[in-house]
Amino acid sequence: MTEPRRIALLADVHANREALAACLDHASRLAVDRYVFLGDLVGYGADPAWVLNLVMELAEQGASVVLGNHDAAVVGDNRSRIMHVDARRVVDWTRSQLDQTHMQFLAGLPLSTTNSELLFVHANAWAPGQWEYITSPFAAARSLAATRCRITFCGHVHKSIMYHLGPNGRVTEFSPAPEVALPLSGTGGWLINPGSVGQPRDGNPAASYAIHDTVKSSLIYFRVPYDTTAAAQKIRQAGLPGWLASRLLEGI
Repeated sequence: MTEPRRIALLADVHANREALAACLDHASRLAVDRYVFLGDLVGYGADPAWVLNLVMELAEQGASVVLGNHDAAVVGDNRSRIMHVDARRVVDWTRSQLDQTHMQFLAGLPLSTTNSELLFVHANAWAPGQWEYITSPFAAARSLAATRCRITFCGHVHKSIMYHLGPNGRVTEFSPAPEVALPLSGTGGWLINPGSVGQPRDGNPAASYAIHDTVKSSLIYFRVPYDTTAAAQKIRQAGLPGWLASRLLEGI
């Protein structure tokens, strides 16, 4: 298989059909060679089976997929550490929507995978299955120190953010602007979160994903509007907690 040039990075889909369809349509018009899903395909949203069917199809075509904590919870992995009641309620509901093929696919997902100098993981590199968040330069430095890969792509925090480890050993945090090509310099390491496809939490309800150009060594973030009203209505109709619908409309 030839090495991909343009990789679409999609994290935290969370069973949001409308958001995922919008991002994939957007990416397909930008000559993407491969898709990478950075965990949490399910949980919170109302279309887990549809999302998994599509991701499974893309995986057969060469997409990379790693396990997220909500995915792990659905297959009964105690390491998921989902604590609050509403999240556990959604996990139970999600199980009722899936068949054996879906469950086997989730159960077989790796915690991380690599492609040349790239690491793909849901939470962090130092302990992928403990689901600790990267929300600071200190945590980013800890993750970067745990891998030999120059660039780490992760999800879990539902916000677009970049960290760069410079030659002086300091980690700098960046809040990237969408649709601006960002060079990933050859010195030091990078940790990159493309934001959330299915449940952004940065005040902008538009779906978030990124494309990495491996030849140019650059990254571009995108915000993709989608039908948040339809996605929210499905959550309510499914009898899931109402605040999960409201946050899609507000991006919080």
